[in-house]
Amino acid sequence: MPASSSPALEFRAGPAALARIRDGGLTPHMVRVIAGAAGGPKWLALNRLDRALFGHWLRDVKAPVWLAGSSIGSWRFAAAAQRDPEAAIARLESAYIDEQRYSRKPSSAEVSGVTARLLDVLLGDDGADEILSHPAFRLNIMAVRACGPMQTEHRGALLASMVAAGAVNLLSRRALRLFFVRELLHDPRDVPPFVDMPGFALHASALSPNNLRAALLASAAIPGLMQGVRDIPGAPPGMYRDGGLLDYHMALPWGVDEGIVLFPHFGRRVLPGWFDKLAPWRRARGRDMDHVLLLRPSRAWLDSLPGGHVPDRHDFARYAGRDDDRARAWHRAVAAGQQLADEFMEAVDSGRVREQVRLLR
Repeated sequence: MPASSSPALEFRAGPAALARIRDGGLTPHMVRVIAGAAGGPKWLALNRLDRALFGHWLRDVKAPVWLAGSSIGSWRFAAAAQRDPEAAIARLESAYIDEQRYSRKPSSAEVSGVTARLLDVLLGDDGADEILSHPAFRLNIMAVRACGPMQTEHRGALLASMVAAGAVNLLSRRALRLFFVRELLHDPRDVPPFVDMPGFALHASALSPNNLRAALLASAAIPGLMQGVRDIPGAPPGMYRDGGLLDYHMALPWGVDEGIVLFPHFGRRVLPGWFDKLAPWRRARGRDMDHVLLLRPSRAWLDSLPGGHVPDRHDFARYAGRDDDRARAWHRAVAAGQQLADEFMEAVDSGRVREQVRLLR
């Protein structure tokens, strides 16, 4: 599919990030945190941009850079923090597109089994050790520990709990503390600046080669679609589920006073939690976005993709019984993402990012 003739990538920055970029451009040493949203197959739109960022632009960064993601965002960063990030991202892309094949009505056990095999491909034999010894990157995985009936795998009870959580979230996002505890599993070498974030009780546990795989699997465990992960080693006992339930688009109080939070995003909205898809009035708090540089696709670029949207989980239904057609559409979306990568590199290398960046409203 040919690239869109209109600009594909938009640079939107909070006030502090905007001032820094307009003053000095955008350089790798300015990046303190990189945020990775949940969203399942939507990450494929960012595949080529990730390769450019982690395989080239950030290749020689020295200072600790915290990679903070939930669900597929944490998987992207697990690839990025390996010794050869481009090869790891390519492995994840290939397996994610071509090896996800399901029955007509897959059980949560079937989906969990396929997901576990994808994770094996991503990590390989040495991935966990490489991630936890990376000279610059510090992986941070967001998950939730379920409370009350959210701990069950009984389909009816779990669905009722999800409906209840969605209903109370319409009244107050803070009411979700009745259902979930925010869990942060982090590289033990450096405590991230956002470890004291308010809003929800947070428990922080250290990652290790023994629990990194379980943490990644838990962070992507969508209730009802996948089985939860019970008792992550080194973390409090309990049932762990998808981190996107609380932190969907990573709209967090980052605790960054210097530098920027880089947020490559596949969409144009930034939602705090997964349930906020039903609350269109809810947005990320302005003060949390103060140091954020959002890299987002233009509407014209989105319209140019197969079906006019980034890949998503609904494609499994849209292409039911036609997995080869779905895979071809996803590969085309990945290829189209090269325009995002090219425009980013041109903007930062030329310095034109100083004129292209706009205030994030």
